[in-house]
Amino acid sequence: MPLDLQSLVRTIPDYPKKGILFRDITTLIEHPEGFKESVERIAQLYRGRGVTHVAGIEARGFIFGAGVAIALGVGFIPVRKKGKLPGETIGQNYALEYGVDTIEIHADVLDSNDTVLMVDDLIATGGTALAAVGLLRRTGAKVDDAAFVIDLPDLGGAAKLKAEGVAVTALMEFAGH
Repeated sequence: MPLDLQSLVRTIPDYPKKGILFRDITTLIEHPEGFKESVERIAQLYRGRGVTHVAGIEARGFIFGAGVAIALGVGFIPVRKKGKLPGETIGQNYALEYGVDTIEIHADVLDSNDTVLMVDDLIATGGTALAAVGLLRRTGAKVDDAAFVIDLPDLGGAAKLKAEGVAVTALMEFAGH
């Protein structure tokens, strides 16, 4: 019988502010079988599909993305906040609730011969994920797939990615935000 991964995600009410139901994946990654199975379930969906790299979005996307990259036998690309990577980088701005932030990757990591699977722990409003897709595509790489452990469909991020031609997979969904 498959492991119920959703039961391993803790819900914390009113965090980080009142009215929010925070979906905490730390309880999932602290569970050895749950963590392993979540990575393997994502990897299984993309085996044999020509993925050359997995890109993980800072910070929790690093946890799942690196595991998926190992399982697929491909390279891992950290999508970092501005100023965290050494060497030449390219960046992409994206809107926050109150301002703008920037994510970056190394400028020489990808080209038109590459196919990237983008991975993160959770898709909510989609702002960071859309910025990451745009950034990765600027290298010429093909970015047609994104995988998440959790989708919050009521917030619309997965739909926004799909509208940009990105197929979205999530291991589980939670209603609300």
